[in-house]
Amino acid sequence: MVDVVDKATRSRMMAGIKGKNTWPELALRYRLHAAGLRYRLHRRQLPGTPDLVFPKFGCVIFVHGCFWHWHECRYSKIPATRRMFWIEKLGANRERDRKAVAQLIASGWRCAIVWECSIRGAANDEKVSRVAGKLARWIRGEKSKFIEICGQV
Repeated sequence: MVDVVDKATRSRMMAGIKGKNTWPELALRYRLHAAGLRYRLHRRQLPGTPDLVFPKFGCVIFVHGCFWHWHECRYSKIPATRRMFWIEKLGANRERDRKAVAQLIASGWRCAIVWECSIRGAANDEKVSRVAGKLARWIRGEKSKFIEICGQV
């Protein structure tokens, strides 16, 4: 299948996709800050550059876009053009994420992954509040090394 836009337009569109400070990340940051939790952003010295780092609690949060991290939910369809390229690229992203979480846990951090699909939708304000509440409880109290929040919460 041929792309519906020219190469320059596609390049400009792809360059405009943000890697940090995305709306799901900002929405969660706002709620967690309102809950009294303080964090650091995008610590490059940690494996995977977590979106939120809570040094006081020894935990990190990754906010993953379903497409770019290949969640295999309804928001992560493989494009019809250059399928093999996308399968390899998204597979490599997924493997890199897995290694980063394993390294963080091995060095004593607790890790959470929040998928875009868990807060996306018509009533996303309510969804964001539910996810942020679950994260706040995990940050403050639960001692599990890893949680993943996706779909319905």
